[in-house]
Amino acid sequence: MTWSQLDWNILDRLRAGFIGGTAAQGPYWQSEEDLAHYDLTYAERIGWKWDAVLREVRQRGWAPRGGLLMDWGCGSGVASRRVLKAFGAERFDSLVVWDHSALATDYVSQRAAKDWPALDCATATPGFLEAGSPIGLLVISHVLNELDEAGIAALRRLILRSESVLWVEPGTKDVGRGLQAVRDTLLPEFRTVAPCTHDKPCPLLAAGRENDWCHFFAAPPGEIFANSDWVKFGQRAGIDLRSLPYCFLLLERRPAAEGTGQAHDGTLSRVIGRPEFFKPYARLLNCDASGAAELTLQKRDDKALLKALEKAKGPLVYHWEREDNFIRTGQRFGEAPAEA
Repeated sequence: MTWSQLDWNILDRLRAGFIGGTAAQGPYWQSEEDLAHYDLTYAERIGWKWDAVLREVRQRGWAPRGGLLMDWGCGSGVASRRVLKAFGAERFDSLVVWDHSALATDYVSQRAAKDWPALDCATATPGFLEAGSPIGLLVISHVLNELDEAGIAALRRLILRSESVLWVEPGTKDVGRGLQAVRDTLLPEFRTVAPCTHDKPCPLLAAGRENDWCHFFAAPPGEIFANSDWVKFGQRAGIDLRSLPYCFLLLERRPAAEGTGQAHDGTLSRVIGRPEFFKPYARLLNCDASGAAELTLQKRDDKALLKALEKAKGPLVYHWEREDNFIRTGQRFGEAPAEA
């Protein structure tokens, strides 16, 4: 599928389903063409979110242990493809895909056979879904707002069979808070590797924080803004191509997870959303092991840090030196101290 082959009527129909909510009422793929159109456009934007998440988890020192890779609610397969490209297909024994639509599972299986011919790929059978066999890495992408109670229960059963879970969702308030709530229910069995810098219940779900939610922003490839096809797609779909809000979870099973990835040392903080910048200071929502708080970084306290924070791209994970809700200085995780 190329831009010159696009049927805009197909994209308009898919868009109407996403906006009108009919996409949550069951399979919405009518043909393989639907999936190819979606994969080139909407799914590629989701792929940019996955790219941001995968860069972060690798920066945290995490990698999947291997075993079976499962893509649940696979759609056109963008999530599992991004994972396979990031970590290598040779790391996994096999790929199992599941979706409400047989069109989707067939599409993903055919793509996988072409891209990774040595990787065994199969569609999840009812027997597999009800079995207790282990799953090495379960990937989940953009499904939470389409699940009823039965769907969530079925997904939870698969999560409890998994060694690791990597889950990416849109960065909207309702979905973000929903994912935070799911995280907290899984804390007895799993530790949170990312985005959290601690393993305690989510402080954004505490009373008085009803308007806050855990979300971040991915940067799209810069070249799309000079691409007339992407510009036309953004205009027709009513999408701001600059904005890619997302939320995510990376979970690892206890106790096997102990000692893998980047351990929480209790001193790291995570900036939620985007900081706000004013001439003499910046204000941000901070999350760490002590809870959530609005912090202020004044230019007079650390001019270089303020400048670096304003230019920073990617995950905003820091070691702060604080006095109450004022940041006096700090250092970004994985970077050398900022120069004055």
